[in-house]
Amino acid sequence: MIANWQRHVRSSPRAQDTTTALLLFAVSFPGRLYVATGSPDPAAPWWTAALLSCVSCAALLFHRDHPRSALALTTAAAVTSAAQGRLLTVLSLGPLMVALYSFALRTEHNALRRSYAFGVAALLMTTELIAGPADRPLDLKTVGPAAWVLMPTALGSAVRLRRAYLDAVRARAEHAERTREEEARRRVAEERLRIARELHDVTAQHLALANAQAGTLAHLLRGQPDQVHKILADLATTTSAALRELKATVGLLRHEDTENTEDTEDTEGASSPTAPGLARLADLTASFRSAGLDVTVSTEGEPRQLTPAADLTAFRIVQEALTNVTKHATTKTARVRLTYSHDRLTLTVADEGGTIRSAPPTPPAPGGGFGLVGMRERAQSVGGRLRAGPRPGGGFEVRVELPLGETALTIRETALAIRSRPGAKPPSAARPSST
Repeated sequence: MIANWQRHVRSSPRAQDTTTALLLFAVSFPGRLYVATGSPDPAAPWWTAALLSCVSCAALLFHRDHPRSALALTTAAAVTSAAQGRLLTVLSLGPLMVALYSFALRTEHNALRRSYAFGVAALLMTTELIAGPADRPLDLKTVGPAAWVLMPTALGSAVRLRRAYLDAVRARAEHAERTREEEARRRVAEERLRIARELHDVTAQHLALANAQAGTLAHLLRGQPDQVHKILADLATTTSAALRELKATVGLLRHEDTENTEDTEDTEGASSPTAPGLARLADLTASFRSAGLDVTVSTEGEPRQLTPAADLTAFRIVQEALTNVTKHATTKTARVRLTYSHDRLTLTVADEGGTIRSAPPTPPAPGGGFGLVGMRERAQSVGGRLRAGPRPGGGFEVRVELPLGETALTIRETALAIRSRPGAKPPSAARPSST
C-alpha cells in the first residue's frame, strides 16, 4: 500500500502538493505556538496558529497554476502571525518559503523575483520591529526573517537558470543534429549537380564536335578527298579525349569520400589530375577549327594564375559557348577574349552570325538542354557572374567575370558560409540554353 502511494505521489503533481501541504502543516502549526526562543506562550490562542497554518498550507495546493496568489496568502499568514507577537522561525515560515521557491521557479523576469523577495522580507521585518516584543533580540527580528525569505528565492532562481541552460543545450544539440543532416544532404546534392555538369560538358561538347567533324568529313569526301585523313585523325582525337574525360568523371562516383568532401569547389578543381584549364585553350580551339569553326583568341592585360576551380570553370565555359556556336549559329567564326585586371578575369565568347532558331531561348522543357544554366552555376560556384544574350550588332555573346587572388578566396568563403546556413538554397540560373 505504501509503495502504491509512493508511485501515485511521483506520478501526480496534485498528490505531491497535497503531501507537501500536510507535512508543512505538521511542522508549521507547532512552530507558530512560540513567541520567544524555546518558550511557548500559553496565553496566545492556539486556534489562531492552527488557522494561519491551514490557510498558508492550503494556498500551496494551487501554487503551480497561481504562484502569485499562493505567495500572497502565505505572506499574509506570516505577517499576521508576526503581528500577534509570534516568533518567525524556519518552521513557521515553511509554507512561505515553499511559495517563494515556486514563485521564483515560475517567474521569468529577474526584477520581478527580486522585488517580491525583498518586499516580503521588508514587510516581515517591519512587522517584527513594530509588533514584536521589545526584549526580543534584534537579529531575530531582522536577520532571521530576511534570510529565510531570500534563501528560497535564490534557490528557485538558480534552479530555473539551470533548467533554462539545460533546455538551451538540448535545443542547440537538436539544432546541430538537424544542421548536420541538412548540410550532408546539401553536399550530396551539390556533388551530384557538379558531376552532372561535368558529364554534360564532356559528352555534349565532344559529341557535338564529333558530329560537326563527321559532317565536314562527308563534305570533303565529295570535293576535297585529300583532306579526309586529317579530319579522320581529328575525329579520332576528339572521341579519344571524350572517352578519357568521361572515364575520369565517372570515376568520381567510385571515390569513397565523394559524399564527405568539405568543399565542392575544391573538388571541382582537383577531381582529376588531368583536369582541363586555360592552358589547354589552344588545343580546344584547334579541335573546333577541324570542325569548321575558326576561333580567334586574344588576351588583354598580364595573365595571372587562377585557382584550380576557377581555371576549370573558365575552360568549361569557353568549351560550352563554342559548342553552342557550332550547333546553333550560322557563322563559322568566333572570338574568345581574355581580359585580366588586378582582381578579376573577364572572359568573352562571341560570334557575329545569326542563329538557326529565330526565336529567343526559352526555359528548358523536360529532357531539354541546360547549357547556360550549367555555365551560370559554374560561374556562381567560384564567386563569379555570367551574362549571355544576343549582341546589338547580331550574333550571341557569353560574358563571365571570375575573381582572382584574395578576391576569389573572400567571395568563395562568403558563398560557402551563406550556402551552409539552414534552409539556404544554391543560386539558380536565370536563363537556360538549348544544349
